Amino acid sequence: MSLQNASIKLTHFIIGGFDTVKRPVAVGVVMLITYLLAVTGSLVNIIFIVSDKQLHKPMYLLICNLAVVDILYTSSSTPTMIRVLLAGVNTISYVECLIQMCVFQLGGIMELFSLTIMAFDRLIAIIYPLRYHSYLTNTRIMVLTYILWIVASNLVAVLPAIVVPLPHCSLRLRYAFCDAAAVIRTTCVDAEKFFNLGAILSFFLFFFTFTFICLSYCVILFFVKLSSNNDRRKMGSTLVSHLICVICLYCPMFVIGILTRFGVVLSLEERQGLLIGTILGPSLVNPLVYCLRTKEIKNKIIKIFRKVNTIFRKVNTAG
Repeated sequence: MSLQNASIKLTHFIIGGFDTVKRPVAVGVVMLITYLLAVTGSLVNIIFIVSDKQLHKPMYLLICNLAVVDILYTSSSTPTMIRVLLAGVNTISYVECLIQMCVFQLGGIMELFSLTIMAFDRLIAIIYPLRYHSYLTNTRIMVLTYILWIVASNLVAVLPAIVVPLPHCSLRLRYAFCDAAAVIRTTCVDAEKFFNLGAILSFFLFFFTFTFICLSYCVILFFVKLSSNNDRRKMGSTLVSHLICVICLYCPMFVIGILTRFGVVLSLEERQGLLIGTILGPSLVNPLVYCLRTKEIKNKIIKIFRKVNTIFRKVNTAG
């Protein structure tokens, strides 16, 4: 029997990734709270940067771009997982699934690109502090960011071109949402060759972006040795903020995308946990790191809290 004859006509998928979860409501509530905190933190960064002209500088534009990417990345799949866990709705239409798959991959690639361009920004700022604003203007940063979005979109456009023509033999997704691996596993073809192709593409993305980030760190550390103690503290703070974001994103991505192709075996629960951590971890950590460790944004938050506190005191006094 040919694959085409054995295939079924798809209108929807059944999400089976949480079938073995013993306390779906508890897990769903934790994910919902984490998701709301992540989106709120990113929105706060965006609102502060867009509304304050003093923050219309290359570094803050990149932080704003990262916040947009975080919202896109976590919102691509988390609402679906929360819906399955809390409402028990475990079906998703075929078209919606394909859109989710592409948006999720776009968000993941842009996370890598965003952290890389932010490393480049800090590298130029530390090596050429006096000429930084002449080298990296707002216009150049915007153009560079647009280029990265276009490149990422073109890479993602390959996915539906590969998946849509394939015949499907199953409605059931093994994982918690519509990532590429889950959708390809429902097809009637040998999935390994597609996974190997994905691993090769992931390897090159990881290799080039991570290598660039590491080289920028090496150069920055070299300049740190030649700097005064005060400059060392500023550079160290910059590195720590960026390093926290890099670790949260790259570690689980590297395990899922690369190590599993080299013999590392993960159970379904382990893979799901890493995947969810890859989605929610960076999206929660990034806005917190850049809110708390960026002086201008932190000062704005403190001023807002002081104003709110003053208003409450006046209300209580009047009462």
